[in-house]
Amino acid sequence: MGQQQLQQLSQEIQQIEAEIEELEADVEAIQQQKTETDEAIEALETLETDSTVQVPLGGGAYLRANVEDIDEVIVELGADYAGEFEQTDAVETLKNKKDNLDDRIDEVNAEIAELEAESTELEQQAQQLQQQAMQQQMQQMGQGDE
Repeated sequence: MGQQQLQQLSQEIQQIEAEIEELEADVEAIQQQKTETDEAIEALETLETDSTVQVPLGGGAYLRANVEDIDEVIVELGADYAGEFEQTDAVETLKNKKDNLDDRIDEVNAEIAELEAESTELEQQAQQLQQQAMQQQMQQMGQGDE
């Protein structure tokens, strides 16, 4: 019975560790979005109409372009929607997006902490079961000597 419980606990711990790894990857992806958002905010705060920029085309290719009007900024809003904003409103929208990303990071980190606590608890249970099994073996060995 104890061996079966140990196996079950081990499987649960492995499952939790896999969930933690997945959530940590999510945090990294959100951090990347946050970095990109910071870069966009910085660019919008420094660019002016008639500025020359390099526009990414994908695949590592860029094209030089002139900003015709800094007050025609298109910002992704989520759920495949985008909106056109003036420069200051675009910066404000991006800052709100960044705040939402921060909130999401906090939520995921809280989830990770809960899973880590659960994993620690399960590991302690597994250690107790192992100790009990060893004590039983020692007792059985001691009885066999008599």
